[in-house]
Amino acid sequence: MNRNTDAGTIRLSRGQAAVLTAATLPMVAFGGLGAWGTYTNIVSVLDRSATALGVVAAGEGATLVLALVTVGLVMLGQSVPAPVRIGLWALPAVASATGAAVAETVTEAVVFAVTPMAMTVSAEGMGLLARRIVVFRTGVDAEAQRRNAATVQRLAYHRARAVNHPSGHARKRSELASWRLARRVGAGDAQLGARLVEVQRDRLTEGADAALAGMFGTTAPELPAPDTEVFVSDTLVRPAPEVVPPNVRLLPLVAHPEPADTVTEVTLERTDQPPSIKVPPRVPDAFADKTYKALPPAPPEPAAEPEPELTAVGFLARRHKVRPDQIRTAVDLLTEQPAMSGKAIGEALETTDRYGRRVLAAAKEPAGVRS
Repeated sequence: MNRNTDAGTIRLSRGQAAVLTAATLPMVAFGGLGAWGTYTNIVSVLDRSATALGVVAAGEGATLVLALVTVGLVMLGQSVPAPVRIGLWALPAVASATGAAVAETVTEAVVFAVTPMAMTVSAEGMGLLARRIVVFRTGVDAEAQRRNAATVQRLAYHRARAVNHPSGHARKRSELASWRLARRVGAGDAQLGARLVEVQRDRLTEGADAALAGMFGTTAPELPAPDTEVFVSDTLVRPAPEVVPPNVRLLPLVAHPEPADTVTEVTLERTDQPPSIKVPPRVPDAFADKTYKALPPAPPEPAAEPEPELTAVGFLARRHKVRPDQIRTAVDLLTEQPAMSGKAIGEALETTDRYGRRVLAAAKEPAGVRS
């Protein structure tokens, strides 16, 4: 394998070129056999060679033209347009439908329909092989770049729509579409995959390096001390900067501080005059001479009134969740008519039947009757 450093491409070796040529020749041969088979099929039914040649030209011939266009575009490093890709399958399908239509029996229809598929497979095979050769030599996959560019463009549109569209339903649909498109970004891109593998390999190398350094007790080299200025005997001394050698690699470890027993000799000049200290002037208090009137004491809180003693009727009213006066009214009614029902008491009190039954139950208790 030879690499052309000037053009940034890889040359195919003689063996690779021979194998690719040997793989391409059968494709062309079987595509031609499919075209010849279609020609003989049409001639056997219509008995007109010109019509058969027209059918072959419209099916296998047009497919061959699109295949050559595909190979040429791929060899130039360009993506194949969508109409060309669709035509590589649509034209043989039309030829198959034509063969099935002119056949006289079901068996002939199946044979006539399958024959044009040879040219389709040959065209697709030659296009794929040419694309792989270009990717191998240049490292650029035009088809993958086209798909990724279209995917990223749609992703950008849906992200902007999910944020700024006035309709909530449209924003929700664009949000879901963005997550679906995110799975397809970078799919089939060999360069992206190679770069991700390189990044992961570098991270694994750094992690293994740090693990081995911690296992074997390797310490990091001393870092250069910061620039400090020291006065020694009234002379300003600046330490020379330390440079890390180029062959030393700094590990991601914390540098040890300088030991405490290191003493730096410093000579200070002594004077007999005391240091002058400036005291700020005192600010006069503007409220020192003012008198304030004392606030009156807060009034005492009123004593809580004792709760009234609960009577028997009040106890029954609380128990059955009715009013005491209603219980007394029900007792008076029962005194006059002991057989009154809860519904009658409810009608007398202008309430519901359920509430009347509760008042009747409270009035029939001994405490309610006595009260």
